[in-house]
Amino acid sequence: MTQIGVKELLEAGVHFGHQTSRWDPSMRRFIAGEIDGIHIIDLLQTEETLEAARKFVAELSAGGGKVLFVGTKKQAAGPIEEWAEKSAMPYVSRRWLPGLLTNFNVASARIKRLHELTEMTETGQLDLLPTKERMNMQAELAKLEFALGGVREMKRVPNAVFIVDLKSEEIALKEATRLRLPVIALVDSNCDPSGITFPIPGNDDAIRSCELVVSTIGEAASEGASAWAVVEEQRRLEEEARRKKEEEERVRREEEERARREAIEAEQEAEKAARQAEEAAAPPAEVQSSQVPKVPAIPDHPQAVVPDHPQAVVPDHPQAIAPETEAPEPEAPGTGEPTPGEGEGSEETTETGDTGDSTKEGV
Repeated sequence: MTQIGVKELLEAGVHFGHQTSRWDPSMRRFIAGEIDGIHIIDLLQTEETLEAARKFVAELSAGGGKVLFVGTKKQAAGPIEEWAEKSAMPYVSRRWLPGLLTNFNVASARIKRLHELTEMTETGQLDLLPTKERMNMQAELAKLEFALGGVREMKRVPNAVFIVDLKSEEIALKEATRLRLPVIALVDSNCDPSGITFPIPGNDDAIRSCELVVSTIGEAASEGASAWAVVEEQRRLEEEARRKKEEEERVRREEEERARREAIEAEQEAEKAARQAEEAAAPPAEVQSSQVPKVPAIPDHPQAVVPDHPQAVVPDHPQAIAPETEAPEPEAPGTGEPTPGEGEGSEETTETGDTGDSTKEGV
């Protein structure tokens, strides 16, 4: 960036102020003297304040901030448009639209309308309309272009405002002050520098003076914007690399999860097949149980007869009858040993007889 010194300021005529009868007492601290009834501005202070403003604009634009360039007088309109477009900053060089900052919602709607009409013109849709409607839209487009052509890319309220000639841009100054925006201004001897964040004392009526100051601020904004573009591009590339890495990681995780699910499903299928093979090889449980003969339960009774079954177990009881054995034939009476019934019957008879005799004797 070209360093602006006192020599360059002097050659551009920045030191010339207004007539002494038209001065503002608030500019006393910036006035070095007078010659032939014209105030002479202290260029040392101009150099100092211009450097401070330049650094501020460079830092602001390097951080992605926007500076609104404002200058509607013919001496400043040309440099304002040139340097604002070079630095990709919004500007107002023809007419300040009241409420552009304080009522930005309405202004943004008009900016949107400007984009719509411009797109219709570029695509040829405007030519297809009836003549009267087309002429009305063309007149509306021209009006919006005149008032908002320089701020068509302004998406939000700017971070700072650069003004040339506070007298001509009084409304812009009031709106910026109301929103408490930093104001950088080229202040002549007939203006009030109160409330200006970076006042630059100098001649605002000479073309060369305006060009020098505007070019200095515009160059700082351009360099800062270029640095921000580099940083933004690097950030964008890093963001794309990060997203690509995240996408690759996501795909890898999905592949691993898919492989894991397939392995689990394959294992389950193998277990199912093995289980089906085992079931097919082994006989059914019902068939096995029907083929094996059931052993009947032997009731717990001394005279119980064990059914004819090969696996029946004969209980150890003196009167139990083994299966497939014949009962012993009874012996003839009078042979062998007496049966238990005979002995018991004789005893009962004897006892009865004795009882009968005794009864008779008693009677």
